[in-house]
Amino acid sequence: MIELDAIQKRLLEEVADLHTVPEGAFNIRSNGQSAGRQSTANIEIIPKENGSGLDIRIKPFTKNESVHIPVVMTVSGLSEVVYNDFYIGEGADVTIVAGCGIDNCGNQDSQHDGIHRFFVGKGARIRYVEKHYGSGSGAGKRILNPVTEVHQEEGSTVEMEMVQIKGVDDTDRKTLAELKKDAKLVVRERLMTHGEQRAISAYVVNLTGDGSSADVVSRSVARDDSYQKFDAKLVGSAACSGHTECDSIIMDRGRILAVPGLEAENVDAALVHEAAIGKIAGDQIIKLMTLGLTEQQAEEQIVNGFLK
Repeated sequence: MIELDAIQKRLLEEVADLHTVPEGAFNIRSNGQSAGRQSTANIEIIPKENGSGLDIRIKPFTKNESVHIPVVMTVSGLSEVVYNDFYIGEGADVTIVAGCGIDNCGNQDSQHDGIHRFFVGKGARIRYVEKHYGSGSGAGKRILNPVTEVHQEEGSTVEMEMVQIKGVDDTDRKTLAELKKDAKLVVRERLMTHGEQRAISAYVVNLTGDGSSADVVSRSVARDDSYQKFDAKLVGSAACSGHTECDSIIMDRGRILAVPGLEAENVDAALVHEAAIGKIAGDQIIKLMTLGLTEQQAEEQIVNGFLK
């Protein structure tokens, strides 16, 4: 295990809630190289031969175990693309914690593009948490472009928590999913942009098996001069159900674009989209101010509660 400095440790806390070396399987990537790796009897982490990422293999019926694969970057001007493939065996039930934190104090852009593919076995269940965070006083940008690809076998369940609350200047998230019979996908995205930040989230979910279902919900806040785009497409080619929702607060001069996409290719496909964009209600602010908060404090309380 390579010793991490104070900034790297802080980033790990932000993106993976890690205060010490985690129990179970883990790979910590720091500035383009592995800072520590550990496999377990049921979870094997194997570096790809070309050094571009990892293969994570989880044995069938593995229960109550976790995998941590966070990335931290503190070198200005560093740019990398990492490919991680997860093979989750039949009947497994595990938690996977990823995420990337960039601290850029230089004048060059720093960028991490993580491409994650999940092959989820029959009846398996995973909870996937991905947090993005940026900090640093430099003029160089903090750029994150994640790609998540999910292939779900019969009866599998995937729960995804995507969080980006602070400091990321530019992000272009792409999520692709294919669900077979009775598979279930749940996505909860939380996003806040400020300054001149730009964030694009695009989802394409293919419901190909009877009884499959997807629920994709995004909550976001756009502040200052930032821009967001939420583009969610559900394709139902079987007797399935799907729901997408975008619920956003716009502040200052922010801009938000919600693009619903529903494509039914089967008479028994039930697909729904909801979108709501608006400002903070004045009566909410007034109510909190009567309790002794300033207007700014009231806004912060409302935003924080909305993004929980």
